[in-house]
Amino acid sequence: MRILLSNDDGVEASGLALLEAAARKLSDDVWVIAPDGNRSGFGHGISLRKGFTVSRIGPSRYVCSGTPADCVIAGMNWVFRDDRRPDLVLSGINEGRNVAEDVSYSGTMAVAREASLNGIPAVSFSMPRDAQPMSASGIGWLAERIAGFWEARSDWASDGHWLNVNLPHALPAPLQAARIGRDKVATRVRIHEEDAVRAHIEPLADRNYHALPGDENHLIAAGIASVTRLNWHGNAVVPVGVLHEEGAGAKGVA
Repeated sequence: MRILLSNDDGVEASGLALLEAAARKLSDDVWVIAPDGNRSGFGHGISLRKGFTVSRIGPSRYVCSGTPADCVIAGMNWVFRDDRRPDLVLSGINEGRNVAEDVSYSGTMAVAREASLNGIPAVSFSMPRDAQPMSASGIGWLAERIAGFWEARSDWASDGHWLNVNLPHALPAPLQAARIGRDKVATRVRIHEEDAVRAHIEPLADRNYHALPGDENHLIAAGIASVTRLNWHGNAVVPVGVLHEEGAGAKGVA
């Protein structure tokens, strides 16, 4: 099994090293393509027009000057261009949880999402910033979970789906499907400079840790690893009222 690893914290991030250690328990064919620095909060941005550089820094190991999604693009279009593509893409382990609206902002999610858009099963992993150091038994547990996800891929890896796993503060741990929560990130900003016509604003990673029974934060607090199945190609039914001619319907469309 060929496994590609990436993240948004950078190629030297400790979480990536832990994920690589778990992946190498499952395969000798493990590749890394990761950013040259922290790209947290870049979402699914790609380097249109600007471009990016990808460089080999070791056996099956590359560093990318672009975004997390660019790392997957580099793999599909250059690193594996004349070779077999990865069978599985793993993203993380992110420093900090990825719950609720983080799915929109997270570069960790972008790696898994970009892989899914290329038809490759993908799983993203995140862990609270104040998590305990991962032990050998924790790495072994993680490898077993990855193997389980791979074996069950026909049940979840279809039509743009990927798995988002939020690990609790310590491993090993139980594993449970979660509801997507409503936690608000960037609840506070720092204004470094301002005058009457200009301000320099830095959004902070602060959050309110809002939890509802069964959502990701609730499970993390209970020491349970949470799993959500996400889908880029979702198509919800449009409510009938939206299409009513007296409302915002066809007559109002220019």
